[in-house]
Amino acid sequence: MDDHRWMSHAIELANRCPASTSAFSVGAVVVDGDGVELAGGWSRDTDPRVHAEESALARVTDRSRLRTATMYSTLEPCSKRASRPNATCAGLIIAAGIPRVVIAWREPDLFVTCEGVALLIAAGIEVVELPEFAAAARAANSHLTF
Repeated sequence: MDDHRWMSHAIELANRCPASTSAFSVGAVVVDGDGVELAGGWSRDTDPRVHAEESALARVTDRSRLRTATMYSTLEPCSKRASRPNATCAGLIIAAGIPRVVIAWREPDLFVTCEGVALLIAAGIEVVELPEFAAAARAANSHLTF
């Protein structure tokens, strides 16, 4: 997998997000085991409450390809969610059977305390953090005060 290439693409998607004072701007890309992009999404791309990972997963047409896929997300997948409490991004990734997640930045305790990485690891999912992309992920969220 070309983690840097796909995370760069996820950062590009995060920069498309309409700013919100009550939510992070996140980009996500799902890539199959052969290195082919299955789908991408960003926060608030289809409705004001949709999360990036949720949006990308909704666009995957062949769900069987998720069994060998990697989810790239500019922010740690959420473990708590006010708008859709039964559809956290970590839960959606686990339910989809994605075996690997790559993130740029762990979610700061701005809105909730996120335990997405811990939930993914507990479910047997490999989690890779690319801290060299954290500044770019934070820059997409310059509308928020940390």
